[in-house]
Amino acid sequence: MSEQMIGLASVDPAQLSALSRQVLRLQEEVMGRWKALVAQTLAKAAELHEPILENTLPSLMDSLALLLTPAYVQRAAIDISVIAIAHGDERARLTGYDTTTLIHELQLLRSVLMETLHAAGVALGAGEAGTIHTAIDSAIRESANAFATAQAALREQFAAALAHDLRTPLSNAHLAAQLIQRASSLQQAQGLAARILQNTSRIEDMATQMLDNLLESGAAAMPLRIEQFDMAALVAEVAEHTASFHGVDLQVLPASAHGYWCRSSLQRAIENMISNAIKHGAPNTPVQLWVHLTSTRVKVSVHNDGPPIPVEMMESIFQLYLRAEQARRKSVGWGVGLSFIRHVAEAHGGSVHVSSTVRDGTTFALDLPIDARPFAGKVVAHA
Repeated sequence: MSEQMIGLASVDPAQLSALSRQVLRLQEEVMGRWKALVAQTLAKAAELHEPILENTLPSLMDSLALLLTPAYVQRAAIDISVIAIAHGDERARLTGYDTTTLIHELQLLRSVLMETLHAAGVALGAGEAGTIHTAIDSAIRESANAFATAQAALREQFAAALAHDLRTPLSNAHLAAQLIQRASSLQQAQGLAARILQNTSRIEDMATQMLDNLLESGAAAMPLRIEQFDMAALVAEVAEHTASFHGVDLQVLPASAHGYWCRSSLQRAIENMISNAIKHGAPNTPVQLWVHLTSTRVKVSVHNDGPPIPVEMMESIFQLYLRAEQARRKSVGWGVGLSFIRHVAEAHGGSVHVSSTVRDGTTFALDLPIDARPFAGKVVAHA
């Protein structure tokens, strides 16, 4: 028989014990029964799309089967630990689970597995059954620890990202107040005062959102207030606001793009993209923005000239608190702002991409489905 993946290992099924092969043949039935049971038993599991619900559990089932072949016991035990940690981490980032739900779903998997083996006439000896139970107990502990660690990090990320984003409206309000002092007319002063009110209202909204989310057990989830609007109009609005306060040259190439998204979170994400482009771009060069629409997706791109991001930094710049000093003239790192952009993109069922070369400069692109309504409350971003 040809080699295939069993859990995380590449093994020849012919080398497996008869018991391992029996368990593998029943995997589809076990997973089917388990998915039906958790959907009925656990409300938070019933909300998940099937790929997210299954997560790493098919690989866990493979590795449990591998435990029943003596030659692979050590490898299977290591794989189970790796899979369990990934499962707990992803449950924290991709679901509204709490610890109780996480533990319960794994206990249900154990019950379904044992009942299915018994019904199929697969006889486990006392030692073999003990091995399975011990492995699942270990997986539950590993998953719960990873879940708790990820949730703590996500709460910290939320608070840090909010504190970071509060600086923009505070700075805008401060600049507007300074300009009022030098305003040449009452009309100009009234316009600047309106901007102060707008920005202080945003600060209040952000602070309220932070308190609400920190008090909820599922603080990792990003609440989306989906509404229909023109993405190009939002980009133009943010660009105009930024240019007026920072005195930079922003070139906007919008194409009308109507869809369903969360306006407030995307406003913050686009502000962060523009701020990063201004901060890390070459001096006295324009920042370009454009909106590209297809039949199913919209892409918001922000481009700046200047030193490129090294390839090895392409992922780390999106991680909270990880800094890319060596990438951009040893300036302050980008972690909080860009991690929030990724959070927003994934909450909408989309993604964020970066392209950066010496010749072409750097472009960040927010790539979203036109209609994010199916993803509201279902997709949660990672740190």
